[in-house]
Amino acid sequence: MTTDLLIPLLLPSLAWPAARLVEPRLPPRAASWLLTGACLVLAAGSTAALALLAFSGLSLIPAVASLGSWSPQAFRAESGVDVPVSIASGAVLAAVVILLARTIVRYVRWARRVSRELDEHGRDGVVLLSGAEAVAFAVPGRGGRIAVSSGMLAALDPPERSALLAHERAHLASRHHLFLLALKVSSAVNPLLRPLCAAAGFALERWADEAAAHRVGDRAVVAHAVAKAALAGRPHHGFALAATGGPVPRRVSALLTPTTGAHGLLPVVLLSALVIGIAGLSAQTALDSAADLHDGIEIAQADSDGH
Repeated sequence: MTTDLLIPLLLPSLAWPAARLVEPRLPPRAASWLLTGACLVLAAGSTAALALLAFSGLSLIPAVASLGSWSPQAFRAESGVDVPVSIASGAVLAAVVILLARTIVRYVRWARRVSRELDEHGRDGVVLLSGAEAVAFAVPGRGGRIAVSSGMLAALDPPERSALLAHERAHLASRHHLFLLALKVSSAVNPLLRPLCAAAGFALERWADEAAAHRVGDRAVVAHAVAKAALAGRPHHGFALAATGGPVPRRVSALLTPTTGAHGLLPVVLLSALVIGIAGLSAQTALDSAADLHDGIEIAQADSDGH
């Protein structure tokens, strides 16, 4: 069981190269769903593997075994528990729980703080912030709000302002904040997933870019708005969705490059199947290991009853 559970712990390092090939070849919306889903499944698989490894070690402690009425010796003989690996897994799992709790607490505090700050300026869908600093971002809550500073508006001409607002509205309409929260949680649970989560975050920005281009009817205007907003402001980090997020030069290049579909459907299908297969293997391995652990406990309980 111990060897099998190493698979969900190591698979995230293989998912990133596959995702790097998939993301440029898929439409942004499909890439966002695929990569975010893969992040969640891989994060859940690695966390489940750590929990199973830690629990298998705890199951050898007589006090724990007595609670479930099984024989620690029979369980160890049946399951082949590696005690040092179980101890290390327990320590890592504790760190994962702390990081997960920290991420959730940070999100709740951030949401409350931003909501209070925006309430001071207005409660409408678009909140105008005073100040020369170029700022624009979208936040959930109260039906979703867009915050934009007078400095950002001054840096853009009217068509570019419309494109910027269309980008932020696309984030809210498609509930991208839920995707972003899932990515933050996944990367906190398993740091190996950070490159994959970054690729998914870039796909979210591309999704909003394409939605804005469709709304304003001019891809070049959206590209100029994104570029000028990034030059006027600064990259936005955290839980807010901003037009300046992600690798801006790549986003601008994608907007200015006509989509030709030159890669073909077959490579896209194969690469997407590879990412799904990696995530599925992680989940299946964790489930199979959980079943093996349950079987081992039942056998150890029967051995204890026999004695």
